[in-house]
Amino acid sequence: MSKALLILGDSGSGKTASLMNLEPSTTLLIQSEKKDLPFRPKGWGQFSSDPKKGSLEGSINVSNNYSVIKAAMNGAVKAGKKVIIIDDSNYLMMGEEFRRIKETGYGKFSEMALHFLDLVQFSKSLPDDVIVVVIAHTQTSEEGKISIKTTGKMLDDKVVVEGLFTMVMMCRVREGKHYFETKTNGNTPAKMPIGMFESNEIDNDLKMVVETINDYYTGE
Repeated sequence: MSKALLILGDSGSGKTASLMNLEPSTTLLIQSEKKDLPFRPKGWGQFSSDPKKGSLEGSINVSNNYSVIKAAMNGAVKAGKKVIIIDDSNYLMMGEEFRRIKETGYGKFSEMALHFLDLVQFSKSLPDDVIVVVIAHTQTSEEGKISIKTTGKMLDDKVVVEGLFTMVMMCRVREGKHYFETKTNGNTPAKMPIGMFESNEIDNDLKMVVETINDYYTGE
């Protein structure tokens, strides 16, 4: 079973920037909306899992279609990728909602929720040596509780999405410094396995986080 990590944060909090030190040759970045990377994109070319269509060294796939994303994830595993990033995952739900805007009835919202939940479960079904990172924006309730931003009320009312992940981190910024929050402050869903990180705050470096996760679960 692959390891799944959920990273939450506001826009500009450093979610995508945390990828900067990852090795593109062993990473697949799936962008639900195409955008420039917030760092020099050396080595982050377009990904193809078919040697006849392109290099396996590519690292970026752009799609908000669940079937295409799952196929890319399977292709990445076959190509030897060890880290798969699904960036701005909120736009997967938003994209489907816009595509189905003319449909009437509440059934479509149930289907949209199921499609997103199915992707989360799929992310945990890959080989043991693969880490899948789901990145998402947040929303804040009237009570001040922070959670993953969703469309509609199906996921908010029926499912605690963060509860599907053993590992959840918050992206934060203080005095211009970006960092990850590893434990809840009472209003966030941040949590990491016992003993993985001693500090409540760690550097905004996903490479370091991936290495720590691997060390924690393999004992190497």
